[in-house]
Amino acid sequence: MNQDILKKTVARLTNPPKGILAADESNNTCNKRFEKLSIPTTEEKRREYRELLITTPSIEMYISGIILFDETIRQSTKDGKSFTSILQSKGIDIGIKVDGGLEDFPSSLDEKITQGLEGLPERLKEYKTMGATFTKWRSVVNISDTLPTDACLRENADRMAKYALACQAEDIVPIIEPEVLLDGNHSIERCFEVTSHNLDILFSELSKQGVFIPGIILKTSMVISGKDNEVPIDPHKVADMTLKALQRHVPNDIGGIVFLSGGQPDEQATLHLNLMHNMGSLLWNLTFSFSRALQNPVLKHWSEKQDDIAGAQALLLQMAKINSQASMGQL
Repeated sequence: MNQDILKKTVARLTNPPKGILAADESNNTCNKRFEKLSIPTTEEKRREYRELLITTPSIEMYISGIILFDETIRQSTKDGKSFTSILQSKGIDIGIKVDGGLEDFPSSLDEKITQGLEGLPERLKEYKTMGATFTKWRSVVNISDTLPTDACLRENADRMAKYALACQAEDIVPIIEPEVLLDGNHSIERCFEVTSHNLDILFSELSKQGVFIPGIILKTSMVISGKDNEVPIDPHKVADMTLKALQRHVPNDIGGIVFLSGGQPDEQATLHLNLMHNMGSLLWNLTFSFSRALQNPVLKHWSEKQDDIAGAQALLLQMAKINSQASMGQL
């Protein structure tokens, strides 16, 4: 492990005014989004759409890294230029989703654990030769009156630590993403409780297994009530409680922190990020790693006007700029 390389990569990914574009949807997830907009669910259509994102002029002004899926990292533009070579020419770091998706947790069938450790060192070596400098591994946390269980949180933390160590051994920065799902009618207070507890378990396990904390990035949910909760969302309360959870339960020396939008309306996620930066100085770089909050308007425009690539790219650049400004509290 070269700690200097890891810290420099983290800095490139999280230093203002940039954030990360998550374009690592699995084929299944991408196809579901295409189906809703009547886009053909073919490999070629997925390639066309990813080419639109990657070749957006000046996107490097606001985007530091793009997380890809295994299919995407191997693809090229219509005229034969590899996606990875284009990203490198723009100075954008190449990321890759390496977890194998979710499986049932045997001890609690209402919960999921993340698979993908088998063969991970070999896959990381291949991705590194393809130019990848960072990776992503996602777990999910369900909230109910009885969930999550500590057993499931600990199992996911153990797997995430093993993943992080494997990445750091190759001088690749691991993004750890313990997503607290919006599903349910839980209160914001319950979300704060679960988020805080999960972060305690996660960082305890990372420390125990010897993960280099300044060489990782936490990709986290915001502390927010469940989508079925009828109490109106107070944006200032979301920002305040999210910061409190991070300040109290994340090590001060973590490399950086980025947010997932997690199914929030696009403008809402951006507003919450902006508010956090207006609540005083922060201990770490705090920016975005959005998928839908950046891509939704782009995908909708492209679905309706597939010949208007420039128009769709202008929308992506606009969304990236707005979230860049939010990551500095300048909206």
